[in-house]
Amino acid sequence: MTEVAEAAGARPCHAASGLSKREKSRSLLAACLAHALHDGYTDALYAFLPVWQAQFGLSYAMLAVVRALYFGTMGGLQIPADRALRNWSPRAALILSTAAAAAGLLLMALPFGFAGLCVGLVVAGIGSSIQHPRGSMLVVANYGTASRQPLGIYNFSGDLGKAALPAAVALLLPILAWQSVLGLMAGLGAVIVAALAMLTPPAAAANNVVEAATPGRGGGGFRILTTIGALDTATRMGYLLFLPFLIHGQGGGLQAVGAALALLFIGGAFGKAACAWLGERLGVVGTVIITEAVTALLIVATLFTPLPLTFVLLPLLGIVLNGTSSVLYGTVPELSSGDTGRAFAVFYTSVICAGGLAPILYGTIADHSSRTVGVLASSATAALIVPLVLALRPHLRRSH
Repeated sequence: MTEVAEAAGARPCHAASGLSKREKSRSLLAACLAHALHDGYTDALYAFLPVWQAQFGLSYAMLAVVRALYFGTMGGLQIPADRALRNWSPRAALILSTAAAAAGLLLMALPFGFAGLCVGLVVAGIGSSIQHPRGSMLVVANYGTASRQPLGIYNFSGDLGKAALPAAVALLLPILAWQSVLGLMAGLGAVIVAALAMLTPPAAAANNVVEAATPGRGGGGFRILTTIGALDTATRMGYLLFLPFLIHGQGGGLQAVGAALALLFIGGAFGKAACAWLGERLGVVGTVIITEAVTALLIVATLFTPLPLTFVLLPLLGIVLNGTSSVLYGTVPELSSGDTGRAFAVFYTSVICAGGLAPILYGTIADHSSRTVGVLASSATAALIVPLVLALRPHLRRSH
């Protein structure tokens, strides 16, 4: 059993999990369901902000604090949650994380007023902080060195949740009280908890032993990868900050802004799967160079195109703007120093923090110059990744 456990550690071989192909597929489906739900929860909360502002008489600053109760908890507890649950199987941790997130939403829905809302946001954030590193670890434990493409599918599933759940909430809020909508979301979480228990085989528990570090893994290579992930997220969040204003500047109204965001996100969802497939064939370095170079060029292009042509470019931009992350996530096991669960926690913490800070930075740049300069700064960030990924090449060679 010890040999099996060691092989099933941070970077197992293809058959390390001992599961059949069908069992691996079921486990991947379970991880994807959890990822879709948690990412859907995260983005659906945006739809409640205007309702809470009116309900509790919140200022914009206070509304930002309320939002930070969830997002700050989710981002800040990735590493502590991974450390606390490293003796748990990813299967059990995913069930716990989803149950906690659903319980947080249920607490928000109960008649406990503003205090209950705040406590519920923290509880839901704790649950979601567990999901990313443990869900990724479940995929890696089952697929081993063949995990890059399954991780791309896992990554893609989050975008499906981001598209579906906020849309459903937006449709329900005019019909039902916001507490009832949160109750339905909590009920969906309970259904997913049951699905996770049925889909994920108990054999998935044998994956928590940390593999000994090997030369060329971890250290500088992982730090470079984490920096690339943070810059890639910063580029995406920075551009999203300015996109509605770009569309307005090209003569588009609110409907045009909605259509532009939809086109970008549709392209992004497709890009997660497409770039994971491309990474298997061109390698990490070649794929990231192509996606980041095209991202930088298309961002600049949307500054000068008329609105109809911008609509044509946005799905293409979405593919490369979002797709790179699949390749980066899939490389974490290769460059971890043996403790892949902790590596995923560090990586996710970095990208979540970058996503929170980047709009502030780019917004400040635009405030002191112009919107065009802010957009160009996000484009320059994408271009900066190209030399960084070239510096990553020697570490990838050593890891193989």
